[in-house]
Amino acid sequence: MTFDILSSLIVFAFVSSATPGPNNLMLMASGANYGFTRSIPHMLGISVGFALMIVLVGAGLAQIFERLPISYTILKVVSVLYLAYLAWRIATAAPLDRSSDKARPLTFAQAAAFQWVNPKAWAMALTALSVYAPGQTLTAFALVAAVFGCVNLPSITFWTVLGQQMARVLTNRTRLQIFNRVMAALLILSLYPVLKPF
Repeated sequence: MTFDILSSLIVFAFVSSATPGPNNLMLMASGANYGFTRSIPHMLGISVGFALMIVLVGAGLAQIFERLPISYTILKVVSVLYLAYLAWRIATAAPLDRSSDKARPLTFAQAAAFQWVNPKAWAMALTALSVYAPGQTLTAFALVAAVFGCVNLPSITFWTVLGQQMARVLTNRTRLQIFNRVMAALLILSLYPVLKPF
């Protein structure tokens, strides 16, 4: 990979990781509702899960879409349904005691698995692999995954910290409910650019 391609990949990874999407909106809600520390497994699950997704998609899973176009439609339907479910959970979340064991954001495994039904993650992975993985080798896929791993974690940390800072003004039940409902609506709206042709 040349320096020009690598630098372009870093910019692409930063822009696509830092812009609003399902992961970032859920992390912002998580930071506001559960705090930064309890959201760390969620953040790590996103970064590790997405990097693994890039390698596996590059290694051959993307060919499933070429051979079975219906699989892409199935993925879209599952994605929409699951994101609608998560949006509903965020919108109806009652204010919880952060120290309670019942107050939990997504776990590492849940956040990693979520990448497979996240339309933005699929769009990012497929674009990155087709544009920035010359030769389509396992080494190139691993390098793309490593770049995303390095760039993604600081980007998503910002969203979690932003949510945590917003918790300072979300000090009563009404404000928190409004915030959660706005986050839920934005989560649903974040699907629009990816699912327009749907």
